[in-house]
Amino acid sequence: MKLLATGNHPYTSSMTEKGQVTIPVHIRRLLGLSRRDRVAFLVREGIVQIAPARSVVAQTAGMLRHEGVALSPRAEKAAAEEAMAEEAEHPRRD
Repeated sequence: MKLLATGNHPYTSSMTEKGQVTIPVHIRRLLGLSRRDRVAFLVREGIVQIAPARSVVAQTAGMLRHEGVALSPRAEKAAAEEAMAEEAEHPRRD
C-alpha cells in the first residue's frame, strides 16, 4: 500500500462530535470527489480504505453487453428451451 503524505507525515483530519471528518483536498482530488459525492468505507483486516461510492447503475453499466448479433425474441426463447432441455438430460453435479 502506498502511503501518501506531506513530508514524512500522513494526511490527518480531526473528528467532530458528530463523528464527521474532512477529507483533505489532496485526497479528494486524487479520488475525483466533489461536493455531495458519496464515499464508501471498505474495512479489511483492521485497515479502512475510502473510495468513491458509485451507484449500482454506474457499477453495472455494460456488464451484459454482447458483441454478437442480438437474437429475436423467438430465437432467444428457442435457445433458452434448448438449454433447459440439455440441462434436464445432463444435470450438473456441483
